Amino acid sequence: MIVHLVDGTYELFRHFYGLRRAAAGRDRRFGAAVGVLNTVLQMIADGATYVGVATDHVIESFRNELWAGYKTGEGVEPALLAQFEPLEDALRAMGVAVWAMVELEADDALASAAKIASNDPRVQQICIWTPDKDLSQCVVGDRIVQVDRRSKAVRDAHGVRSKFGVDPELIPDYLALVGDASDGYPGIRGIGAKGAASLLTRYGKIECFPPEVLGDHQPLALLFKKLATLRTDAKLFADVVELEWRGPTAEFGIVCERLGASDLFARAERAHARRPKRAGLS
Repeated sequence: MIVHLVDGTYELFRHFYGLRRAAAGRDRRFGAAVGVLNTVLQMIADGATYVGVATDHVIESFRNELWAGYKTGEGVEPALLAQFEPLEDALRAMGVAVWAMVELEADDALASAAKIASNDPRVQQICIWTPDKDLSQCVVGDRIVQVDRRSKAVRDAHGVRSKFGVDPELIPDYLALVGDASDGYPGIRGIGAKGAASLLTRYGKIECFPPEVLGDHQPLALLFKKLATLRTDAKLFADVVELEWRGPTAEFGIVCERLGASDLFARAERAHARRPKRAGLS
């Protein structure tokens, strides 16, 4: 059994700006949402059976209370924000498990889903579909991996170490030191990627650093580490079989018409018809 976990927020952003570039700056009202639906449906057509999608229903999270500069919905295109809820509703109608996050982030949902699935001995592999470096902390050997749709690269634990110079479990420490501009925290001044990897290789996690290494910046580094550490305690599902795709609901046809993508319903029905009577373990 292979479980596929999709970063719906990343996919929505990717499709939104990709379509805008292709259309010379003109936006289709639901174009990005339809793009994500097509992406997930293609995964299913290619054999994915156990699928879950996480989204940031609200951009802000508990992390905004910890750090004033943490990312918010300010500056995000209204035309993009307006497609989150239609996407979530459409995915549900398509029969796909959706986690629309409010207090936590989509990344926390993906991390939580990976942990729940990894506790099931029937699960051979968990693929987290996102290039987001935050999710590298969830990688375990070659059982929990990251998949970058654009480059087709699959990043296992060896791949994480090759890219960042540290093991997956030290990614929160690494990000705390180098910062993450997309999430809105700067890291520790004067420490770059190579320096961070060197320090973590030598001393281990930030809590184990000798006091003189970071000096007065140690508390700030620990705060940034808290921001970078993904939550794995979201109670998203009780059993992996809840993620099994069993075909679109009758409502999906109506939703597709509303989105201006009536062909999606027929594609979903064809994908379901091609499945064996008993869902495969893929």
